[in-house]
Amino acid sequence: MKRALITGITGQDGSYLAELLLLKGYEVIGVIRRSSSFNTERIDPIYQDPHSTDYRLRLLFGDLDDASSINRIIQATQPTEIYNLGAQSHVRVSFDVPDYTANTVAMGTLRLLEAVRESGARCRLYQASSSEMFGSSPPPQKEDTRFRPRSPYACAKVFAHQLCQNYRDAYGLFICCGILFNHESPRRGIPFVTRKITRSAARILHGLDKKLFLGNLDAQRDWGFAGDYVEAMWLMLQQDRPDDYVIATGESHSVREVLDVAFGTLGLDWKKHVESDPRYLRPTEVDALCGDASKAAARLGWKPRVRFRELIEMMVRSDEADVRAALAGRAPQT
Repeated sequence: MKRALITGITGQDGSYLAELLLLKGYEVIGVIRRSSSFNTERIDPIYQDPHSTDYRLRLLFGDLDDASSINRIIQATQPTEIYNLGAQSHVRVSFDVPDYTANTVAMGTLRLLEAVRESGARCRLYQASSSEMFGSSPPPQKEDTRFRPRSPYACAKVFAHQLCQNYRDAYGLFICCGILFNHESPRRGIPFVTRKITRSAARILHGLDKKLFLGNLDAQRDWGFAGDYVEAMWLMLQQDRPDDYVIATGESHSVREVLDVAFGTLGLDWKKHVESDPRYLRPTEVDALCGDASKAAARLGWKPRVRFRELIEMMVRSDEADVRAALAGRAPQT
C-alpha cells in the first residue's frame, strides 16, 4: 500500500487530494497544526475512526515552521509520496504578514526538503508552486516563462520552487513542481475573491447582506476546478522522471465576469450591490494570468474537465443551498 503525506490537508486542495488518494487505495497521513479550534470541516466526510479495522487516514500534529516536527513525522511514517500544500496562501494578506508568509512558504519548504534529504527516505515529493510567480510576465505563461513576482507570497513561492529544482539536481530527489493557476471550488476559503463573490451573492439573494466590497474588478485570471487540479498533482508523481508542469485551463476571465456569472445565476444585477474598497487593492497588482498547460496534456494526459461558467455556477449554487439550509434551521424571530 502506498503511503502519502499531505501538508495542508485541511485546506481546499488537501481535502480533494486526500479523497482522491483514499479512492486509489493509499494510506493518507495529514499534517495539521495544533489549534484551540477545530479546522477539519473539509475532511469531515472522509474522517475515519482510528479504532476501525480499515483505518487509512491519520492526522498528526506538525508545522512547517517547526523543523523538528517535520523530521519526526517523516522518520515515523516513511511516506512513499509527499504533497507539500501547506502555506499562507492569500496574496493580499502576504503584504500584511510578509515575514510569516516567507517563513511558512519559503523556509517551510526548505525544512521539508532537508527532512527528506536527511532521512534518506525513498519518496517522491510534490511542491505546490503558483502562477503568481509569473507576476508581470505577459500571458500566456508556461514552464519557461520568466518569473516576475509581484507580492511577498509570490517571492516566497519562487524561492521554494527554485529550491526544489536545486535539490532535485543536487541530491537526485524525485521532486515535481506543479505551477497551478487559480483553482476554486465550493471548499475555497471565504476570503478568496471567487468564494467571496459566490457567498455574498447567495446572502444578498436571501436578504442577509446588501453590499459586497471588492478591489480590482479588471484583474484577469485563469480559473479552474480544484478537484481537477489535484489529479494533476498525483499524475506528476506517477511519471518515470520528475519535472515541472503548468496546470491551467488556458482561458482567462476578469473578476467582472465572475460577478456576471455568479449574480446572474441567482437572477441578480451585481452592479446594484458591488462597491469598490481600496483596502482590497494590492500595492503591486498582477494584471493578467493565463496558463499554457500543453506540456501537462502531452506528458500526463491531463486536461481540465470543469470550465469557468460551470465552476462559478457550481460554487454559487452550493453557497445558496448552504444559506437556505441555515435559514430553514433558524429559530423564528420575535
